[in-house]
Amino acid sequence: MKPNRKQMKLVESVFAVPPRANIKFADIEKLVISIGATKFEGSGSQVGFVMPSGLKWEAHWPHPQKEAKKYHIESLRDFLSKLEISDE
Repeated sequence: MKPNRKQMKLVESVFAVPPRANIKFADIEKLVISIGATKFEGSGSQVGFVMPSGLKWEAHWPHPQKEAKKYHIESLRDFLSKLEISDE
């Protein structure tokens, strides 16, 4: 699958330096699923995504706020880079 226009804007936000503070974690979840990942849930607020290739990205849902933390964005950036997805 391929990200839609809104999701590509999210990719641009993920690769922005410094990382933006207003990226909703739910939007990240939709983006990762749109590129073919399967979601799995761990204990508590842990959530992970695995690609058909076996590559995984794991995080904890931020709470009580809905926005992703800086470290979420940085690890997502690494994950997307490994998949050769960038803002270019």
